[in-house]
Amino acid sequence: MENQDLKIAQEAKMKDIGDIAKDLGLKETDIERYGNFKAKIRLEAGEKLGKGKEGKVILVTATNPTPAGEGKSTTTVGLGQAFTQLGKNAMIALREPSFGPVMGVKGGAAGGGKSQVVPMEDINLHFTGDIHAITTATNAVSAMIDNHLHQGNALNMDPRRITWKRALDMNDRALRNVTVGLGGVGNSIPREDGFNISVASEIMAVLCLAKDIHDLKERVKRIVIGYTYDRKVLTIGDLGAHGAVTLILKDAIKPNLVQTLENTPALVHGGPFANIAHGANSIIATNMARKLTDYVITEAGFGADLGAEKFMNIVSKSAGFDPSAVVIVTTVRALKMHGGLKKSDLKEENTEALKKGIENLEKHIETVQHFNLPYVVAVNHFVHDTDKEIGVLTDWLAKHNHPHAISKVWEDGGKGGIPLAKEVLNQIENNTQTFTRLYDYDMPIKDKIRTIAQKVYGASDVTFAKKARNQIRKFEKHGWDNLPICMAKTQMSLSDDPKVYGRPRDFTITIREITPSIGAGFLVAMTGSMMTMPGLPKRPAAMDMDVDKDGNAEGLF
Repeated sequence: MENQDLKIAQEAKMKDIGDIAKDLGLKETDIERYGNFKAKIRLEAGEKLGKGKEGKVILVTATNPTPAGEGKSTTTVGLGQAFTQLGKNAMIALREPSFGPVMGVKGGAAGGGKSQVVPMEDINLHFTGDIHAITTATNAVSAMIDNHLHQGNALNMDPRRITWKRALDMNDRALRNVTVGLGGVGNSIPREDGFNISVASEIMAVLCLAKDIHDLKERVKRIVIGYTYDRKVLTIGDLGAHGAVTLILKDAIKPNLVQTLENTPALVHGGPFANIAHGANSIIATNMARKLTDYVITEAGFGADLGAEKFMNIVSKSAGFDPSAVVIVTTVRALKMHGGLKKSDLKEENTEALKKGIENLEKHIETVQHFNLPYVVAVNHFVHDTDKEIGVLTDWLAKHNHPHAISKVWEDGGKGGIPLAKEVLNQIENNTQTFTRLYDYDMPIKDKIRTIAQKVYGASDVTFAKKARNQIRKFEKHGWDNLPICMAKTQMSLSDDPKVYGRPRDFTITIREITPSIGAGFLVAMTGSMMTMPGLPKRPAAMDMDVDKDGNAEGLF
């Protein structure tokens, strides 16, 4: 199946990117070409569009991911293609794949089968260099910090309390904790440091939440990099690096225009993780898509407990729009894993495991219902699903009055998503609910965290480690307690234990520490053993990758 995905992408009949732009009402002067099939849209083009059109945003989320795969991105792409086939003016907005997971576990991350964004090879590798720019900007700040210490430390910066880390867009566990400045007095002051994967850098979050380049600079200026010896907050603005960082990002802030296999336009821009950061593509891209089309199909990372919750409580508020509907993607095979089966046993029919695993889907539906939004459950069809298993799942959905549709977008492209698209349109047109967020920003920090843990994860309570309690008191003094919460939690489970599948009950979420992302505008609550620099698996996907004599990728998907 994976080799077939790559072959399909390589055989795609793409339209010239200028024609894709023209179909959107953009001029050649509104774009900056990166070859024939990808381009950046100038920010001035979005400003010229004004506030006339405000397309409806459809969010695609999912149940908790498993190694079996749910096909959330594939569903997003296929749904956009289905809208186009129905004659709707639609566009897709996705995140850029991070190089680390592509080389590590995922391989490709641009949809699959007949529902992919292309050119797939470019998107999964260096694309237009956005993530490289974020890496460079992050490391430029680090270089200026260590140079400041070396040149006399006018800011009275405490080297023991520097919170800023370097970045690399690769899963490299050896760089989680490092020592810099060794080698003598000419090499700055020795201190402990570390690396985040680039997409976990606050600069990625800031880029994706900024409304324009001025907002980007102001957000960068507010980013906390550490504290003085007398515990005063130090920012990138104090270091005088905000202008340089914005300069490095001046092209990266522009959305990237590509297309699907069926030539539906797509903006692929930004890529914060949803288990660490907020997990959505850039606000600039989504709002630009809203001005260009009537329907914008976007996704949020991982399950509804992470990406969707953050999209509702953080992203949409920052962007200034309310989502119009939610699609919850699930699969028979993933639910069977949540019901206790091993991945090696998923090809065998097992309705009992499926029935047990449905509890995971049930909790994610409840989470979406908290926001008073219309929703549709997309049952992403896989080749080994049996009619009996599909029947068990759809019967349960029908019995509980959950709108749903079978999705076959991997196999049939947009055509396979038409039933799903029609049901989504039906739910939007007949919606009488008013969108509400989960909590008020002015609630105390502990109450916001407890609200998320109990209403979204189903936890019975939350415990705060001593370090987290001390940080909360400090943040309250700094006036940061009115910021939203961005939970850093495993994507594999509703709990903070990645080994607990299904729908756990009577469990406690432990908050070990809280870190300020003041530029992004939220506080990150770290749970369990979450790390901001992943490691490679025992056999990385990179070991199966190659390039043929003609320069074509092999093993990328």
